[in-house]
Amino acid sequence: MESSSTATARHTCLKLEIPSTDPLFVKGMWFDTHFHLSVTDGLRAWLCNATEEEVQERAAQWDQPVAEYIELAERYLGFQQPGTVYRFVDAGDDHKRLSWTFEREGTKLEWRWKFQPSYDSRKITAGILDFLMDANINLSMLIRRILQEEVVRKTQSFEKLKLEAEKCLEQSERFTNEKMEFESEIYAKFLGVLNSKKAKLRELRDQLSKQEIAGKASVDEEESTDKTESYHSGSNAEESEEEAEKNITSSSKDIPAGRDRVRKRATR
Repeated sequence: MESSSTATARHTCLKLEIPSTDPLFVKGMWFDTHFHLSVTDGLRAWLCNATEEEVQERAAQWDQPVAEYIELAERYLGFQQPGTVYRFVDAGDDHKRLSWTFEREGTKLEWRWKFQPSYDSRKITAGILDFLMDANINLSMLIRRILQEEVVRKTQSFEKLKLEAEKCLEQSERFTNEKMEFESEIYAKFLGVLNSKKAKLRELRDQLSKQEIAGKASVDEEESTDKTESYHSGSNAEESEEEAEKNITSSSKDIPAGRDRVRKRATR
């Protein structure tokens, strides 16, 4: 019975800081129906063995199930709770009383347990120190294992990221090469079209130049023809004007003679 109970026990060890008192180490062994506590200040040690009957009586006083009572005691003696007042005072005959406060339904309450002096303080203190060292070793091993697992996980993640980065780099290089090939092909096609357009433009420009030269030559020929015709027409106009003047002159000379003849006939 006792070995099976020990196998299911939960162990805690609290470094309890109490004002105006040296630090205390409180080690607990927690079972489903009872618990054992040992306290040392480094020189002396005290023990408290809470039997099933005592735990049932205390739990009944507080209207609590036994499991709830033990769970609450383990919470306050396994870890120092902020805002809780702890005391470890004399109770007479080298006995000590450990007490702590807590709140329940808005009411501040206090639990107390009496400790008797140990007959072998050195053994109790050494047992607490051994437990702390074992716990420290186990904690260090746990931390080391966690760190190793974290390192392995980080390494695997790094390798995965490295592989992804290499794939991305390879894909980027492939895209760059394909882009350069595509641009070269497009540029070659564009250059061919551009040269064709340039040749066409040169051909059109030559045709326009030839048309301009031919048009200019025809205009010059028409202008020279118009000047020749205007020269001949001008000479004929001058000759006709001269003939008209001569006729007028001859007419004017004939008119006075006629009048004189009329006058002479009238006088007669």
